[in-house]
Amino acid sequence: MLLAEKVIVVTGAGSGIGRGIAVAVAEEGGAVVALDLDLSGARETAAVVEEAGVGALPLAVDVTDGDAVAGAIAVTAGRFDRIDGWVNNAGVLRMGPVLESGDEDWARQLEVNAGALLSCCRLAARRMIDQATGGSIVNVASNAGKVGYPDMAAYNASKAAVISLTRSLAAEWAADGINVNAVCPGGVETPMLSQVARWIGERQGLDPEKLVSEMTPVQLGRHIQPIEVGRIVAFLLSDRAAIIRGQSINVDGGDTPY
Repeated sequence: MLLAEKVIVVTGAGSGIGRGIAVAVAEEGGAVVALDLDLSGARETAAVVEEAGVGALPLAVDVTDGDAVAGAIAVTAGRFDRIDGWVNNAGVLRMGPVLESGDEDWARQLEVNAGALLSCCRLAARRMIDQATGGSIVNVASNAGKVGYPDMAAYNASKAAVISLTRSLAAEWAADGINVNAVCPGGVETPMLSQVARWIGERQGLDPEKLVSEMTPVQLGRHIQPIEVGRIVAFLLSDRAAIIRGQSINVDGGDTPY
């Protein structure tokens, strides 16, 4: 098992890709601390993780609240005595044309998707350095940060920031034994994908369910499942990924060729 006896914190773990990551970590023997705004979702994820025979701790945390994140780290240390890996998955999407979107939409997406992610990275790294054990951080970016989809300018920019931050942090923290990478999902079957389809459907008079069914990677011919993204993340959290550093790996079924 790649993550046996390791403790991994996953933000936004209450559903979607976050839950897929948590389950994949459990498959590889890692204990999971599931952070989410929705405590009930975090508890559901923790229950699934415990079925795999590993430890789990659900916590209600707003990643934009640095004190709350620091508190979660303290609780995790009290329960498990260490943090070996951290996954920044929590994120928000507000769709809209640039000419119709306000400053608040821009600020919120940058705050959650990039600002809070950096804050979480900093807090996790400090804990790993204090432990003198090193560790791994995986950021969930998006192929949107490389492609630049219409009606998603702020989201695209926030995910591009994650890709750039990942390179910078990997270089800064290598001497501390901390490896930092990112994954860039595409059409994953999650509530966020359904949200996108509803938004498009309402404005173009299209059936959202049909749109979702068509939002699949061309080469793959089906939706990507959260657990599939999770298994790549689990590998990046492991010691076997030591030679992969500062990378933002496409996990979108071949849609993004760079």
